[in-house]
Amino acid sequence: MSPSTTSNPVPRISFAPLTSNNLGTIRKLNSVLFPIKYSERFYNDILQPEVEEFCQLVYYNDVPVGNICCRLETTDDGQTKLYLMTMGILAPYRSRRLGSQSLERVLTAAAASAAPKISRIYLHVQVSNDEAKKFYERHGFKEVGVHQGYYKKITPHDAWILEKDIGEAVKVE
Repeated sequence: MSPSTTSNPVPRISFAPLTSNNLGTIRKLNSVLFPIKYSERFYNDILQPEVEEFCQLVYYNDVPVGNICCRLETTDDGQTKLYLMTMGILAPYRSRRLGSQSLERVLTAAAASAAPKISRIYLHVQVSNDEAKKFYERHGFKEVGVHQGYYKKITPHDAWILEKDIGEAVKVE
């Protein structure tokens, strides 16, 4: 008879900033997670120091299983917003709150950012991806429009635009 363990160890979820050393891992994850190929500019942009807190590699028990990548944008009126470019978790690791923890980490960093002060975060979701839309809505994002023809190489081509205000305390009534 073999010895058995009665307790399951608690999984360890951790995050790491993106570096040139783990960029190959990000490329490999993106090739599995997303139906589009990202440009060299995308990979250069996610390594910039100003987005370090907003671009993270997600680990589950020290195994890289996902990532979240954002960029800062300045609006015509001088406000700074955060664009969530990609967020994905490998299928076998979904439903373990990894996506929620990744998003919450970025939202917390955005709310704490003083220079620049980030007013809101937004993203695009392919109109066929109801599951992703519901995920973001559970985290306080609201649909603010549809971008016709956003995706050039995948069908459907349209994307919902989802947005959430950052920094202002939400008053519960």
